[in-house]
Amino acid sequence: MATLYITGAGVSAESGIPTFRGEDGFWTIGSRNYTPQEMATRAMYEQDSLQFLRWYYHRFATYRHHGPNTVHHWLADKNLITQNIDGLDGKAGNKDFIAIHGRLDQMTLFHDQAMAEQISPIATPWDDVDESALDASLKSVFRIEDKPVIGESYKPYVLLFDEYYTELYRISEARAQMLAADRIVFMGTSFSVNITMMALEIAMARETPIEIVDPQPVKVPYENTTYHAMTASSYIEKS
Repeated sequence: MATLYITGAGVSAESGIPTFRGEDGFWTIGSRNYTPQEMATRAMYEQDSLQFLRWYYHRFATYRHHGPNTVHHWLADKNLITQNIDGLDGKAGNKDFIAIHGRLDQMTLFHDQAMAEQISPIATPWDDVDESALDASLKSVFRIEDKPVIGESYKPYVLLFDEYYTELYRISEARAQMLAADRIVFMGTSFSVNITMMALEIAMARETPIEIVDPQPVKVPYENTTYHAMTASSYIEKS
């Protein structure tokens, strides 16, 4: 049986990384003047790139040294699409996982999204960031003087709220895996992003059985669903 696993922030919570909508979640705490939904946009990156990068660094990059947990290691040889940008699946040894929303340890040349097929991610030199001179370091790493310049500056490899899935994020490959799956297991996700809804719609159209693993699993309008009201680590212990 070809099983596809689709993971969300709940899987990385046991590695000490906040979920997105919890009390201290990534999408709960923004900047002094903006909500996370306003901060995590391409428009904000173009309008006030330094404020964006400060927020991104404090809310994401400070977790870059966290390690994978038992669930990441268990998933290391599985067909996997993750919504997480923490890169922990790669650290656990999964060589082929799809990071559908990007990766914290990578960046791309700042580009028009229509040109995404010509862009490849490269490593972000986070070690070059000096927190005692954070603004200057971030501007240097991402090659920004006043505002980011297409074809010259860099941008974190992360899909923002006002961007869309492109081949840079391997969307066609992700869809092909959904179509080929005999079973889809959703782990630690709230079904609040487009990729999970896409997978659910494909499963319903193809009558593919799905499983939802979460301490408080979201109920979906699909009968061929098995719910596991537990953490991902509890689930893998029973598998």
